[in-house]
Amino acid sequence: MNKNVILNTAVICFFLGFVSMVSAEQLCLSTAPVSSPEDEFLKFDNGQVLHTNTSLMWMSCAIGQTWNGENCTGEAEPFTWKQALELSVGYEFNLSNNWRLPNIKELSSITERSCARPSINVDLFPATPPDDFWTSTPSMNDTERAWVVAFFNSSNSIKEKNRTVFVRLVRTALPAEREVQ
Repeated sequence: MNKNVILNTAVICFFLGFVSMVSAEQLCLSTAPVSSPEDEFLKFDNGQVLHTNTSLMWMSCAIGQTWNGENCTGEAEPFTWKQALELSVGYEFNLSNNWRLPNIKELSSITERSCARPSINVDLFPATPPDDFWTSTPSMNDTERAWVVAFFNSSNSIKEKNRTVFVRLVRTALPAEREVQ
């Protein structure tokens, strides 16, 4: 009987995984508490999102994607950790060059734990790949690794710095931008 239970469980898991890969739509639990309520964010028409609790201004799109006024288009580009850090220095978007790679706490603050694939509010951050994004936080135990946030399920882990992972930049909002609220 145990073999049948294991076999049935394996078949169900395979089927659910296959259906998930085919549908590729975000899945949110309506009974789970929202971890990043939309009223904590202010969406601008220029591809930026202000997180009012942290006064951080986020790019709506991942690096490689383009903001078209309503949505993120194109494909996000993966980078190594070093490339991501170098890219962020002096990066210019919407007349600002104060963009930087977020630390682990900052990037985790925009995850939506009640959703998966991706685990982020897709109205604020459309077309976010349900995959790992680099943070600026290095591993304390291994100099060859740094922290990532997985927008598949809002988990965090450390990855080898030479792996290629997606990037979303952040900056501190200017005082005038914070007053718009």
